[in-house]
Amino acid sequence: MAKPIVAIIGRPNVGKSTLFNRLVGRRQAIVDKQEGITRDRIYAPVEWTGKEFTLVDTGGYIPDEADIMDSAVRQQVEIALEEADFLLFVVDGRDGISPTDEVLADIIRRSDKDYLLLVNKIDSDKQDLLEHEFHRLGLEKLISVSALSSRKIGDLLDNVVAALGDSALPKAEDPDDIRVAIVGMPNVGKSSITNLLLGEDKSIVTDIPGTTRDSIDSH
Repeated sequence: MAKPIVAIIGRPNVGKSTLFNRLVGRRQAIVDKQEGITRDRIYAPVEWTGKEFTLVDTGGYIPDEADIMDSAVRQQVEIALEEADFLLFVVDGRDGISPTDEVLADIIRRSDKDYLLLVNKIDSDKQDLLEHEFHRLGLEKLISVSALSSRKIGDLLDNVVAALGDSALPKAEDPDDIRVAIVGMPNVGKSSITNLLLGEDKSIVTDIPGTTRDSIDSH
C-alpha cells in the first residue's frame, strides 16, 4: 500500500515551497521572492514520530487565469487536490485574506477532505492574534506557523500524522530502485518523455523554454 499523500496548496508567494523544504528537511524546492517559481508537482517522503507520508508541493493557484503557464499550474494543483489524502492550505498571515484564499477555502470545503489551514509567516506569540482574521474563511482547523523559522512546525506535523492515523505506519520497504535522470538542453522534450514514462501529466509541457524549474522525483 502506498504512503498517504499530503498536498501543500495556496496562492502564489505564501511560503509553500519554504514549508515543503522545512518539512522534508532539505532544500528540494526552489524558493525565491518572485511569484510563480514552483510550477510542477514536487514529491518527497516525510517521517515524523515513526509515521510516514508523501508530501507534495504545488505552484501558486490563480483561479480563472487565461495565461498558458498559470492555467497549466492550476491544472497541476487540481491534480494534487484530487490525489491527496490530507491538505495543507497555506495563507500569508501578514497579508490577510485574499480573494484567492476564499476560492481555495471553498474548494477545500467542497472536497470533503481532511485539512489544516496554516497561517504562515507568524514569527512570534505576539503575532498569533493575526490568525483570528482567517477564521472568516470558515475552516475550523487552523494553526499559525513560520516555515522560515520552524515555529510550530512540530505541532503541524503532530496534527498531520494524528489525522492520517494507521495509514501513515511504515510499510515493508521495497528493494532499492534504479534511479534514472532525464537531462538535456531546454525545450528538447524532457518533460514530455517524463510524462510518457510515468503515464500521467506530472510535468507541465509548453513551447516556452525553461518551463520546468524544479527536479521532479517520481517512483
